[in-house]
Amino acid sequence: MKNLKKLIHVALITCMVMLHMGCKKEHDSPDNRRGQVIGTITDANGAPIAGVKVTLSGIKEEDQVATSGNDGKYAFSNVTYRTHAVTFEKDGWMAVGLTVTAAGFDEAGMATVDVEMVSASAQIVGTVTDALNAGKPLAGVTVSIGAVGGTVTTDSNGKFVIPNLIENNYSVSFTKGGYVSIVRTITAADFVDGVVTINIPMGGVELLRGLTAIDLQKAEKWYYNEYRGGRNADAYPHWDWACNYMSALDFRGAWQEQNEGTTLQIRNGADQRANPANMDVFDSFVFGSKLITEDNKILSLRAQTHNADAAAPAYFGVQVIDLSAAEPKTEKVGNTRTHGGGYADFDFDLSAYVGKEVIIAIGIYRQSTGDYWKQLVLRAIRFADRKVENWDWLPGTEVVPGWKLSQETARSTMPHTKKTFTGLSPINGNRDNYVDAYRAWRNVSHVASEWMFMPLKKDPEVFPSEGYIIKTRNTPDVDTKVPEAYLYAKYSIAAGSNKLALSTRNFGNNFTYFKLTAIANDGTVTHLSPMANTAQQASAANDGCWRFKHGNGGAGNPEAYAVFTYDLSAFNGSDVTLALGVYNGEANTGENKLVIHTIKIN
Repeated sequence: MKNLKKLIHVALITCMVMLHMGCKKEHDSPDNRRGQVIGTITDANGAPIAGVKVTLSGIKEEDQVATSGNDGKYAFSNVTYRTHAVTFEKDGWMAVGLTVTAAGFDEAGMATVDVEMVSASAQIVGTVTDALNAGKPLAGVTVSIGAVGGTVTTDSNGKFVIPNLIENNYSVSFTKGGYVSIVRTITAADFVDGVVTINIPMGGVELLRGLTAIDLQKAEKWYYNEYRGGRNADAYPHWDWACNYMSALDFRGAWQEQNEGTTLQIRNGADQRANPANMDVFDSFVFGSKLITEDNKILSLRAQTHNADAAAPAYFGVQVIDLSAAEPKTEKVGNTRTHGGGYADFDFDLSAYVGKEVIIAIGIYRQSTGDYWKQLVLRAIRFADRKVENWDWLPGTEVVPGWKLSQETARSTMPHTKKTFTGLSPINGNRDNYVDAYRAWRNVSHVASEWMFMPLKKDPEVFPSEGYIIKTRNTPDVDTKVPEAYLYAKYSIAAGSNKLALSTRNFGNNFTYFKLTAIANDGTVTHLSPMANTAQQASAANDGCWRFKHGNGGAGNPEAYAVFTYDLSAFNGSDVTLALGVYNGEANTGENKLVIHTIKIN
């Protein structure tokens, strides 16, 4: 018993010692030490900012709040050596969030977090109304521009204010249960005296999947009468991967660029495979805004299908929305078509819309639940005064023999609304992987997606770092009347928008021959001479062409390009189609190249 008592006594002492050591260890742990977080808040000029609300937050710890003094300083005491978020907020200044960790505390127990705040007095304001309830104010709408500006909610009057912004680009989303969500894009140029006002109705009828009439008012314009897709060079160079830019259009749902064309697919994500059949609403589609005239009232589709046959075809069609109607609605043009074979040409009559700019959508329908894999392959979308078939150019009377540009097409081309274009691709690509590059053109106003490219005899070089290149063949055939390739676009010429500047260069010791041509709606053709140029060598040549040599300029040296400037004031008050082409002005001189760095109209 004596020995047992001694053993218990020793054990108790040992436990007490271990408990004491454990407590000491826990007390000395960095996570439980306490220190201070201090700092100074200044503006861009280093001047202190007073009255800034500073919040110190930690996981499972109560927030501490301090306010900066006249000297811009703030301090927190009794702060654990753990990770904390420190946020800085003041009306008229952009909110800032920083992080302090245990490693940020020095030997004296101080963690210093200084911050420079940016003046942000701009605001996005507006009112949301209920389109489903006679336009009454809609409360409880969540309005968000993401983490940079946070989220607010509309009040009982439908009003909202997002404060403390800089004049920048924002994507503003409006969401509320039971209503179609809406996203609006704001640019820095939209701010007037530091304020952007967005008055928006919610609850509009969904005219295309996910899109109301309000959304469709900003639809991309289909300026031209032909859009081609795919990689197969079925009729080189007219139908070649480097010349087919349909994939730069606005596609929605499931789609893919394939060898045969740009395909619209039945959506087949894991959460979509049980979607019910719907022969009125497209499962996937492409759309744009198009002015319909007598010259382009017939829409022709060159298409085929994948994973479809005569017994189980793919179902597709065309829908039109007239936004000028008192109550816009989706209207099917013709009957829903089916197809289960190789390439075929289908036509849709748009005569009912002549004289109107309407939304045109081409899409594939989900014919039955579980119909996951059917695909509609779009090889060409074409508009003319008659059905277009095969690999042909658009029909009509040519403005210049050999140009393959008809007077009907020139008349019905829509005037462009953009004025500045680049030939530089943000992303490179090649024949096997170019879709991302083409899609990137949408964000930079790339000339090959904004102008219409006509590869009469030669394909382009699409992605060089110097710019988009149209070029000649190495041929003995001299021709200064018909270009090897050209681009065209239509413009409404007026004061303030009647000068064109082409930034360009070429390569090697040979001259490049090129020409800018103006085509009036009545078919009158005028070849233009530059009023000035900065090329190393440049002079007039035959048939209105100019020839030049200039070897400087690149993505990193934009000031070194040659600039050719044209006066378009003779066309003030008129719409004219401008065509920029490269010509084979000398025999057997290789691929003479015209680099398009930028085109600007001002």
